Amino acid sequence: MKNASIALLLVLGVAAPGCGGSNEESDRRTGSRSRAMEGSSRPDDDQGRCDTDAGDREVSEYDTSGDDYPDVRRVFRRVGTAPLIRLILTCREADLNGDGIKDVVRYYNDEGRPLREEADRDFDGTMDSITFYQDGRIVRQEQDSDADGRVDTKIFFERGRTVRTERDLAGRSTPTHWQPDRWEYFEDGRMVRMGTDLDGDGNVDRWDRDSVWNEERRAADNQDTIDEAVDTTPGMESEDES
Repeated sequence: MKNASIALLLVLGVAAPGCGGSNEESDRRTGSRSRAMEGSSRPDDDQGRCDTDAGDREVSEYDTSGDDYPDVRRVFRRVGTAPLIRLILTCREADLNGDGIKDVVRYYNDEGRPLREEADRDFDGTMDSITFYQDGRIVRQEQDSDADGRVDTKIFFERGRTVRTERDLAGRSTPTHWQPDRWEYFEDGRMVRMGTDLDGDGNVDRWDRDSVWNEERRAADNQDTIDEAVDTTPGMESEDES
């Protein structure tokens, strides 16, 4: 999983190309999906999800692993009329483990900023993670952690950092109704409290807290109170202020 995550960052972090350049020999632009070479064990259908059939699409495929098989596909939409045509990235997908099947796909908006990413983290052929973006930044991730085809974990982000995780441990959720029974809250990347619904009524029955973090926060709050009292008491100014 660690190697897959590293590969995912490397592949999807590649910048989009311009309308031309020195990479044209290595890029294979085509209007259809690639087929396996004769005699190869690669599947004919790489299960790509990018829309390559629209008339305004331009496709770029290239090999990042050096095995002579294209493992990354980028799809662009042509905008404007000649001679002012420009390309906007609409979709990028990649094969992370070299089996010929696309494992991750990311969709982009009309400005070329990411909207949604789907990934098969365990390479079983089924997408089990969906990441949502707003203004180009991650805001939510939904996961199927037990491979039953249903979302059981939702992770919420603010400014790129995890702030809350919701889990459906009992499997009560449906496609139209999300019913978590565990809530985890984070501060500075650290889980500081966790609430659990034991009877499925939607309310927290038990809270578990990080006692060390609570003591640190209490000490910090007490120090802030002392500092404020010193600052507002006549004759108690600090040396720097005198």
